[in-house]
Amino acid sequence: MFKLIKNNLNLNFLGKRNIAITLSSFLIIISLFSFIFKGLNWGIDFSSGYIVQIQFEQDVKVSEIRDNFIKSGIDDALIQYYGSSNEILVKLKENSNFERNNINEFLNKSLSKDYQFKIMKLEFVGSQIGSELREKGEWAMLVALLSILVYIGFRFEFLFGIGAIFALIHDVIITLGFFSLLQIEFNLSVLSAILAVIGYSLNDTIVVYDRIRENIRTIKSDSYIDILNKSINQTLSRTIITSFTTLFVLFSLLILGGSAVYYFALAMIIGILVGTYSSIYIAGTSLYLLDAKLEDDSN
Repeated sequence: MFKLIKNNLNLNFLGKRNIAITLSSFLIIISLFSFIFKGLNWGIDFSSGYIVQIQFEQDVKVSEIRDNFIKSGIDDALIQYYGSSNEILVKLKENSNFERNNINEFLNKSLSKDYQFKIMKLEFVGSQIGSELREKGEWAMLVALLSILVYIGFRFEFLFGIGAIFALIHDVIITLGFFSLLQIEFNLSVLSAILAVIGYSLNDTIVVYDRIRENIRTIKSDSYIDILNKSINQTLSRTIITSFTTLFVLFSLLILGGSAVYYFALAMIIGILVGTYSSIYIAGTSLYLLDAKLEDDSN
């Protein structure tokens, strides 16, 4: 069936480029406005707060522990099992409900009525460390994008590298905009997912670009826009199958994986959906806009 689709499908993706550009521009503008006026909801990894390892005398449920914290006025605690069902790891942002000197009092007040427990580890993450992690994360994304530009520039040509960077920046901005707009916590696992999305989207884009380069060399009668459309159609089944199989795994992690991988899975799902869209519409459109004269040269 997929072979039949690959051979017979002839969708005019570049014919919808104005719609794609309008949609992408709208999403990017919304994302940038959200960055300016709301910013990202930095998790404890990038801000300041407490990391607490707690061991209970009996097995506990994360949902019940979270309810206890909510009753005490903390509704954004990150709670996950730590090795066993009677030991948890809690990440708490700095809050007016507790200060550095009475975090133990806060924990006792929230949990001692229902549980017998002891604190195995209590660490404070200062704002300076969080700021340093945030800066290093930004540099990691920048270095990744520049490395991709150099790689694709050597592998194909410089304009292909620029087109790939446009597509990747598009994916990163919209994915981050989703987290900013909904004020979903941005932590190290989300940053890892963003870097993974960059690699995933790049892989898709390179497959499309490789087919475009091959068709440019072998097909002389078609216009440049027809070559772009043909190349995207030829790689479409591969793009869709890869994306859907990956999404099946990620949705399983999102639903069944618990809080430890929830934000990672969510960021990956958004990134792959946006990345698949950009591989089909934005990557080819970027090449067309950067090198539109090729169509005139071929006629």
